[in-house]
Amino acid sequence: MSDKDFIEDIVSKKGDDYFKEIKEEIGTTKYIIKAQITASGIVERPDVVGAIFGQTEGLLSDDLDLRELQKTGRIGRIRVNINSKNGKSTGEIIVPSSLDKVETAILAASLETIDRVGPCNARIDVTTIEDVRKSKRNYVIDRAKIILTTMVDEITPESSELTDEVKESVRMGEIKAFGEDQLPAGPNVDESDAIIVVEGRADVLNLLKYGIKNTIAVEGTSVSKTIAAISHEKTVTAFVDGDRGGELILKELFQIAEIDYIARAPMGKEVEDLTKKEIIKALRNKIPAEQWIVENIDKPRTEAPKQQPKPEDREHPQKYHHHEPQQKQPEPVQPKKPYSDLDRFGEIIEKLPGTLDAYLLDADGKVKHKVSVRDLVDAMRYTEDYEAVVFDGVVTQRLVDIAGEKGVKFLVGVKTGNITKKPVNLKVISFKEQGGEMEAAGV
Repeated sequence: MSDKDFIEDIVSKKGDDYFKEIKEEIGTTKYIIKAQITASGIVERPDVVGAIFGQTEGLLSDDLDLRELQKTGRIGRIRVNINSKNGKSTGEIIVPSSLDKVETAILAASLETIDRVGPCNARIDVTTIEDVRKSKRNYVIDRAKIILTTMVDEITPESSELTDEVKESVRMGEIKAFGEDQLPAGPNVDESDAIIVVEGRADVLNLLKYGIKNTIAVEGTSVSKTIAAISHEKTVTAFVDGDRGGELILKELFQIAEIDYIARAPMGKEVEDLTKKEIIKALRNKIPAEQWIVENIDKPRTEAPKQQPKPEDREHPQKYHHHEPQQKQPEPVQPKKPYSDLDRFGEIIEKLPGTLDAYLLDADGKVKHKVSVRDLVDAMRYTEDYEAVVFDGVVTQRLVDIAGEKGVKFLVGVKTGNITKKPVNLKVISFKEQGGEMEAAGV
């Protein structure tokens, strides 16, 4: 039997009652007398106990009288296990003793003088006198293994091979099936306000190894309804591999779930192989989901127009030929109507792209609070008396909900995400920079 199997056997078969019984039996006892009894008829426990006290009375000196010894606590409770079969009775007698070695041996020998139990002939044979110190050592070993399984987090993982095996078994026991899709998850997913979404079961195990218990795995590139549902209730950090597969998982998550933060493993590494230091560093360097979208999904769209030479082509004919129609050509393109709402924010919007900053403005259009986009959610929640939010990021449903709760009138971002509901008194506006001209679209 392996060490792991032995520990599991102790945990399942030797519970608290077992150890409590051992403690009571050991107490201040020095020796335990064990004897076998055989009777020619059917006898019961009270008959055997009565015969022991009755037939040894007066046999030895008063100092070794069983009744007196039991009153003073020098002899423990006499235990008798008796069974009857085919008209005969056999069993075991156990007598705890705190006497010295010689007195215990004399007391054990006196038991063998008993020849009748009730109406039946009987015979008692002492089989062993056990030194309790051995029992204490066995108790210490068994109990230490139980403590090891319950306090495994306090033991260094490098201590021994046995420790690693026990820790692995405990971690496997902590993983549970969550939701209708039975996804692998840590034990704290239900209670925690924030969760970490990873790719597979091995990732959950690795994070459990370092004490991170609020994780849940998507189990493949097809994100389940369970992840989508829980993402609307909790703050979600997607922690994915630093490769192409990690990017695919993120894109799938953005289509189905509501993600708040993104954490990536180092380039070319997988979450299941990360060390504790690498995991902590990756989670500390997480970025808002809006920032990741701007940097990775929207980047090709925003950069491509800058490479078009059309504005320069228009300047040359204007310079040499001075055609009036060409000078007035940009005027019809300017979206005057949407800009009516953005006139008050124009100065901020012009310097905003690429900064990943966010501004909270009061009713007079003055900057009340400036924060990084990653801190925008908390800033909106805990700031009072502001009317507009202008930021370099994506307007999401979560930001719309917070703006509605705070009575915000304008929510202005680079682009608008998937918004399913919006307060009537909230104006959601997106803008982008193309060909040197600012465009805006209101929702």
